Amino acid sequence: MAKNFLIKGNICGDRVRLARAMQKPPMRQEDLAREVNLRGMDMTKLIVSRIEMNQRHVCDGELLMLSKVLGVSMEWLCGEEDIKL
Repeated sequence: MAKNFLIKGNICGDRVRLARAMQKPPMRQEDLAREVNLRGMDMTKLIVSRIEMNQRHVCDGELLMLSKVLGVSMEWLCGEEDIKL
């Protein structure tokens, strides 16, 4: 029997919020959305907010772009790596 793999929302929301807070100076949701847009991917403050509140799934391209803009690995965003201070 096949098992269903269900995740509500996403697994990176908390880490996206934390990575924004760790920026010097801390990055606002609007700033993150703007930086993603400058790199050629559409994102709004509302999308960032919904990602952080686990109300929206994140596709692989978005995960890659968020990791680049925030200066962290995709593995870290997904909780696979510890915080490196």
